[in-house]
Amino acid sequence: MAIVGNTFTRHDAVGVREDLSDVIYDISPMDTPVLSGASKARTTQTLFEWQVDSLASATTQNAHVEGDDIGSFPAVTPTVRVGNYTQISRKLLILSDTLEAVDAAGRRSELAYQMAKRGRELKRDMESIIFSNQAGDAGGTATARQTAALGAWLQSNVNYNTGDGANSGHSSGVPSAGRTDGTQRALTETIFKNVLQQSWESGANVDAMIAYAGAYNKGVISTFNGVVTRNFDISNASPRPTAVIAAVDVYVSDYGTVRIVPHRYMRARDVYFLDMEYLAIRELRPFRVVKLAKTGDAEKRMLLTEWGLQVKNEAALGLAADLTTSA
Repeated sequence: MAIVGNTFTRHDAVGVREDLSDVIYDISPMDTPVLSGASKARTTQTLFEWQVDSLASATTQNAHVEGDDIGSFPAVTPTVRVGNYTQISRKLLILSDTLEAVDAAGRRSELAYQMAKRGRELKRDMESIIFSNQAGDAGGTATARQTAALGAWLQSNVNYNTGDGANSGHSSGVPSAGRTDGTQRALTETIFKNVLQQSWESGANVDAMIAYAGAYNKGVISTFNGVVTRNFDISNASPRPTAVIAAVDVYVSDYGTVRIVPHRYMRARDVYFLDMEYLAIRELRPFRVVKLAKTGDAEKRMLLTEWGLQVKNEAALGLAADLTTSA
């Protein structure tokens, strides 16, 4: 088919207005459950410290003769002093003054839009650091300070590949090493339940725990045989359809009920069991936007925070480590 000669079309026209939406579509995920759910507290030093303690083991040998005299006393076990460092995390932006002045679609201010993006990015970075295997480091003039992350803290309730994996061995002070990753093995219900058992035996409140897993191992958990039923009837619908349940969001164990939550920014080889009551974000310098010196026809900004992770008592948490991340 052909058009009549000299027909004036859109292809020839000049001055046709653009149709550019005023909405910017960004599907980048922004869920940071631990950073958002942990309590916040101030610190006044780059090294912040606290104490942990535990009761003596229960004994069945606590029986004494009538009229007994006491000739000696057991030694008193002191509290354990632990701590962590703050680290500086930041995002930078330089933006020409012209770009801030022109009319842009989807935002009134390019500077404000870009800074908001960097705020979300910085929070995702912090969430990733929390779940990492990063050791604590006091830093120096040429080395950045680093806060010890969960991988360096957990010692008590960890199921790992004992062939070549190991915990960091931290017992006091700041964890100066991360854990040793072992050969990866498939996550099983036995491993999952073992971490819950260890946690309960250590005194943890399993009912308060949330199990965080990457995409693959969240799917593995949904195949556990402990699931009693995989479908339910929607009674209010007509006709009544049946919904197929292919996911496990709550695991009811002998030691308590655990929520299962997929996490985007953690190491895929780990499944962490966290009680948020025993985690805190300590802030030396809360989030702030710093306007940097102007040296030309552009605006410079730095979004910065100085923060550290407080694990109030690592025995309240658990970890299934050295897990495979694909079929």
